Amino acid sequence: MSTVDRTNERLSVFKTYKLYVGGKFPRSESGRVYEVTDSKGKWLANAPQSSRKDARDAVVAARKAFGGWSGATAYNRGQILYRIAEMLEGRKDQFTREVADAEGLSKSKAAAVVDAAIDRWVWYAGWTDKIAQVVGGANPVAGPYFNLSSPEPTGVVTVLAPQESSFLGLISVIAPVIATGNTAIVIASENSPLPALSLGEVLATSDLPGGVVNILSGKTAEIAPSLAAHQDVNAIDLAGADETLAKELEIAAADNLKRVLRPQPVDYAQTPGTERLTAFLETKTVWHPTGSLGAGGSSY
Repeated sequence: MSTVDRTNERLSVFKTYKLYVGGKFPRSESGRVYEVTDSKGKWLANAPQSSRKDARDAVVAARKAFGGWSGATAYNRGQILYRIAEMLEGRKDQFTREVADAEGLSKSKAAAVVDAAIDRWVWYAGWTDKIAQVVGGANPVAGPYFNLSSPEPTGVVTVLAPQESSFLGLISVIAPVIATGNTAIVIASENSPLPALSLGEVLATSDLPGGVVNILSGKTAEIAPSLAAHQDVNAIDLAGADETLAKELEIAAADNLKRVLRPQPVDYAQTPGTERLTAFLETKTVWHPTGSLGAGGSSY
């Protein structure tokens, strides 16, 4: 029996992009979407347009996840970041296509960007259990005390993803935040949000606890102010803000003394240093008396 070729009759199955909040994939509370196009103006998809309510939900999810994630061992966090790299490696073709569409790159250049993004996860995975040795340690003091400084995560961090580098730049600002035990609310590139929204699908299957990373799409200037002013957000990375918006958000962030990482020119293709790892760390210093041994007064 011959089979009927129905290839030409098949309807395309378009992907429905959703937010990633608390380990789940909700639509925007507002019900709004906006059109996403490629560099030539061709329609790619409708992306959810997040509201301030979506942003508040993301903060609740990030705060709920913070205790468990910050309390995990650095080694375990490194394993999970490496697992994200493994999962991305298996979906390289999809992300190559999405990055090519988002940034107007050739397939070969987009593939190189995706490879670099995967390597960036591996790079930060290796830092999770080493950064404490770089920024912490024993301090010499004039007295019979141990004086030890150790880094601790700041808390819930809002990240404005870079506008132009929709994937490598995105990874470069997310990975150091969570590598050091913080949780994140990420506002994806406004014009090129699809790689970020697809990243949520990878994070959901990579052993990363729900709420550690929450991804919103929409109008950056609409979502960011409420997060900058939110009393339960501890820090904000303004990588994706222009000069005017950055100034507005920095003023709003001052209300509860948020840490602010100002926007600066960055070549995301270069190997990053430790600046973004240390930007959202606090230093805890502990004093402890050494005590003494015997009549000679020797101490330990």
